[in-house]
Amino acid sequence: MKIMSVKRVISWVTLALVALILFLSRHELQKAWMLLEQVNVYILVLIIPLMLLSFYAASEIMFSYLRAKGSIEKTHWTTRARMALELNFVNHTLPSGGVSGISYMTWRLGKFGVSPGRAASAQMVRYVAGFIATAIVIPFCVLLVTIDGSINRWIILVSSMIVLFMLAAIVGMVYLVSSRVRMQQFATWISRSVNKLVRKLTRGRKRVVMHEGNVLKFFEEIHDDYLELQRDRRVLIYPIVWGLVFTILDAMVFAVTFWALGTPVNPAPILIAYTLASLAGFIVVTPGGAGAYEAIMVAFLAVAGISSGTAIAGILLSRVIILIVTIAGGYLFYQRALSKYGKQRHPA
Repeated sequence: MKIMSVKRVISWVTLALVALILFLSRHELQKAWMLLEQVNVYILVLIIPLMLLSFYAASEIMFSYLRAKGSIEKTHWTTRARMALELNFVNHTLPSGGVSGISYMTWRLGKFGVSPGRAASAQMVRYVAGFIATAIVIPFCVLLVTIDGSINRWIILVSSMIVLFMLAAIVGMVYLVSSRVRMQQFATWISRSVNKLVRKLTRGRKRVVMHEGNVLKFFEEIHDDYLELQRDRRVLIYPIVWGLVFTILDAMVFAVTFWALGTPVNPAPILIAYTLASLAGFIVVTPGGAGAYEAIMVAFLAVAGISSGTAIAGILLSRVIILIVTIAGGYLFYQRALSKYGKQRHPA
């Protein structure tokens, strides 16, 4: 199959997924439109600079690490923010527990001369820094909720589970990448499993899509990156700081929406609810986590003492704005990247 035809297929598939997301969100879009009648537009527009700063912070989690490793030259901040938006778009349209986003960003960073292994390491750092940042922020949120007088056992239970999950995820990743033998075994397992699945799906017409030697080299590079990180852990400082900034900015988007609706709420339970819904997004298979994301946030905010009506209005309007920016902006920049770089090599 020619490269141009592959690009066209990818473009059409992406467009179909965008249409599916909009279709699944049609009721939310309609309700959000009605909510605009009671919103303070001057406050609501503050969401736009917050989202732009959020995308920039998200990009810096990866790029600050890559710069510290000398793997990438200086890039313009708008390019970095745009790539973060593209990543968000891919994860929205192709829900796969973050795998589709990792694949796309590895391809995208490759256009800047970053090796696949180093690109994957940067994204592991992105997750680790985000998990550490969340584990730092959540206890402060519990403290703020306690001061506000709305603390209860459910908030404590959920917050504790989030922190424990973050710590367990970090330990699990470290356990895997810290051993060359385990990485080699994992590389062998994943390449053989994928090839076996492809053979079944194509009825034997396609036997190998992942060459074990290439996969081994890829994972060994990640292991070597981990060993370098062990020798100089200071390279994690900036990613963690940017992880904190990103987490707070993302939650503030929801807080500003409640403010614009004339019902300001404590941002602490919003941040906890946002984190819980984001974790669920790794499991939910609907594009953009449509339905489940909103339900989880509303349910938690109700437990935190915020009325259901207020929670539904604030979360619904926030999510629709985020969806529109992510889908419209993300699709535009994604197609631009595909058009610019796809002639050389397209994302798998």
